[in-house]
Amino acid sequence: MKAPLSWIKEYVDVPADVTTEELTRRLTMTGLKLEAITSPGAEITGPLVIGKVLTQDKEPQKNGKVINWCTVDVGDANGTGEPQGIICGAHNFGPGDHVVVVLPGGVLPGGFAISERKTYGHLSAGMICSAAELGLGGTAWENDGIIVLPADAGAPGTDVRALLGLDEEIIEFEINPDRAYALSLRGIAREVLVSVEGASNFRDPAQRATPAADDAGHPVRVEDADGCPVFVARTVTGFDPSAPTPGFIAERITAAGMRSVSLAVDITNYVMLETGRPIHGYDAAKVQGTLVVRRAAAGERLTTLDGVKRELSVEDLVVVDDSGIIGLGGVMGGETTEIGDSTTSILVEAAHWDAVSMFRTGKRHKISSEAGKRNERGVDPTICEAAADRVVELLVAHGGASAEPGVTVVGTAPAMPTITVAGDKAARVSGMEISEETAVEALRAVGCEVTGSGTLSVTPPPWRPDLTDPQDTTEEVIRLVGYDRVPSVLPIPPAGGGLTFAQQLRRRFGRAVAAEGFVEVITFPFVGEADFDLLGIGADDERRNALRLENPLSSEAPLMTTTVLPGLLRTAARNVGYGNASFGLFETTTVTLPTGGAAPILPVDRRPSEDELAALNAAIPHQPLRLALVAVGEADLSGWWGEGRTVTWADAVDAVRAVADSVGLRVSARGVEYAPWHPGRCAELSVDGAVIGHAGELHPKVCTALGLPRGSVAAEVDLDVLIEHAILLRPAAMVSTQPVAKEDVALIVDAATPAIAVEEALREGAGELLESIRLFDVFTGEQVGEGKKSLAFALRFRAFDRTLKEGESGAARDAAVALATERTGAVQRA
Repeated sequence: MKAPLSWIKEYVDVPADVTTEELTRRLTMTGLKLEAITSPGAEITGPLVIGKVLTQDKEPQKNGKVINWCTVDVGDANGTGEPQGIICGAHNFGPGDHVVVVLPGGVLPGGFAISERKTYGHLSAGMICSAAELGLGGTAWENDGIIVLPADAGAPGTDVRALLGLDEEIIEFEINPDRAYALSLRGIAREVLVSVEGASNFRDPAQRATPAADDAGHPVRVEDADGCPVFVARTVTGFDPSAPTPGFIAERITAAGMRSVSLAVDITNYVMLETGRPIHGYDAAKVQGTLVVRRAAAGERLTTLDGVKRELSVEDLVVVDDSGIIGLGGVMGGETTEIGDSTTSILVEAAHWDAVSMFRTGKRHKISSEAGKRNERGVDPTICEAAADRVVELLVAHGGASAEPGVTVVGTAPAMPTITVAGDKAARVSGMEISEETAVEALRAVGCEVTGSGTLSVTPPPWRPDLTDPQDTTEEVIRLVGYDRVPSVLPIPPAGGGLTFAQQLRRRFGRAVAAEGFVEVITFPFVGEADFDLLGIGADDERRNALRLENPLSSEAPLMTTTVLPGLLRTAARNVGYGNASFGLFETTTVTLPTGGAAPILPVDRRPSEDELAALNAAIPHQPLRLALVAVGEADLSGWWGEGRTVTWADAVDAVRAVADSVGLRVSARGVEYAPWHPGRCAELSVDGAVIGHAGELHPKVCTALGLPRGSVAAEVDLDVLIEHAILLRPAAMVSTQPVAKEDVALIVDAATPAIAVEEALREGAGELLESIRLFDVFTGEQVGEGKKSLAFALRFRAFDRTLKEGESGAARDAAVALATERTGAVQRA
């Protein structure tokens, strides 16, 4: 909002010693933030004076151009008192006219320096100025040529800045959306009154006597009183459409950032800026019959003033007459009743519109107007009569019109709610010593009615629809007392609860996998169908049931991923492309698994019911926490120390086992076929019978499609399952000083039998004396038979409190072998 300082001071008295900077500083401290202070003549320097044209000799030139050789009286401004000789190419002035002259040494906007120079055979000393050359385009001074001043403008040589408004200070404020009242000079002046010490004598431009409503005005019927509680109509006749806009009106609306259009339009804009109440004018001769305010019907259309034909919504408020829709209520008028060059009678509309409806209509039709901006934020509903009367007054005064006696007023302004608030609430919230008396005084200063003691009953003024609850009134008190007085003391925070159980375990998982040599990365959770194709995931795989985004960042990735692998494998491929040959990456994040239900649209005017909340929660997709990892190249690097070791499926399984071991869990594995892993080199991992994920070597086709080396390995597990089964507090391992007993066994089993199954049977059968078990050899060949393999395990036995007796370790070994034979069909190798 831009506001000329002189216009502000027209409605409130400001002490003479208060500078513009101090005034804006105080307003900023109370919430009306300063954006800029500008002046139309800020770029103009040097002598800019009134000149009287004494002579004007027209001199045709060889190029066909006719120039004027003028002598201009500039008084003593040139230091000699002699007439000034000036060349001018414009022809809209003549001898005896008063004009604006910039003398040599002056600088005009854009850095245009004026000097004495010889041109067209004369020595031209200065320049006779147009509005455009002074940066006054769009003001009352703009015309087709030189500015011609009134005869009583002043004596020649008088500085002309004040007359042209070039020395006017224009303050631009940043207005918060909830302070719509400040989008007017009325509201800004009221803020000056309560913010600037010594400001007094507020003169409300909306406080005026208005004629009483009668039945002689233009007929109006409001069918939607909630959408339009108040509608005022006044009519003027005999209006002169050619009448010019007075200079003070054109200058002020231009300074406020609006364009001067015509007298009728400029007056409605002027009153809107003055009072904050948007006004609309109809060509009364084009209005047919009774005005009706209602909601639009389905399929209705309206061509608005901007020339756009709009398809209306049943939620739009419209104004109609016998011919149909003539305006989009509170937002923009229609073409059929537009005021034009031939308009001689004007129907003035000052109506109060529902703010929510205005906002939705503006957004729906993508219309942004000064009127809509105010209506959608909330305007004082009690000043419709005053605003309409002010428009009529100006049309009569400057347009030669006559006011018709009829006044139409439909509806009454809605009552403001009463707010109950504790008298000491502002003090408790701010930490300042604010007495109840100070709080009451501050609230009354902004127009509230306050009664009671201890517990206050506050009724906000009609121009403050933003004050709806105790927090709003408390903010008003604190901002007027001064935000700068709020003590810089931080409140003492309550003792923290620390990390949750799940957070602790998530950090533990990350440390465990990092200790295995993997580096953490973060990827985008968005995929497309092509990503599932690259991984070889079948069309009937449940992982393809992904949540589709309404507005995806990329049309190629419109889905929320159901597996962490696509983004992780793409990152690995990118690293391979950069030349990294051996590395391991991991990511811990959530995936999104749709529930299949649609989320209900809940009301916003009340708290949802328990059933509604349950339906909403049921529609929220399940988002389990996953860990995925990928390794490529060598697990042990080659070097001067010898050959390295390429990663295998076992490295992926071991990394997951390390993660599970960090929370006291042991992972079981069995061979399965599951994309994107290589058949026969993929393990399904489980804990206590619950499947947590898969690990193994990636399928060669997947590696080729993604650009990864053949033999790359990966794993993906559900951390929520690990968290659910986690043993957070494990007893520390006991260290025995007794000697160990070593037993090795070699068992022949079918080639398809997982080694882990044999190991688990040996571990369970060996009993409490078993300290460790390790698979140290796998052998296949003629000696063990076709379709068979030999698994050699090293078993270590130890008692904590004694040396094992001869035969104890052997008996434990035999028991282990017996159970392995029973479960897996193993045969002990001789």
